[in-house]
Amino acid sequence: MGLDRRASAEFSFLLALPVMLAASGFDFVTHYQDFSGANLEILAVGFVTDFICTYFTMKIFIDFLNRNKFVGFGIYRILFGLILLFFAI
Repeated sequence: MGLDRRASAEFSFLLALPVMLAASGFDFVTHYQDFSGANLEILAVGFVTDFICTYFTMKIFIDFLNRNKFVGFGIYRILFGLILLFFAI
């Protein structure tokens, strides 16, 4: 569609947001009893930690895309898929 690699990666990350929000909302609705007072602190720490790690991972990945192509990543995914297929059979 004429987009560069950076724009494509940012768009795919944005497309993942509604799916992750829906999955988290469903999990919250089905397991609401697990979110009591004592667990809220643990949940908050986990959320903040995950947010920070995800932010830096996405930043590093997008910087990587600015400098490199997907060829190495594609080869890795094909080889990993073949290994999984071998163990599944």
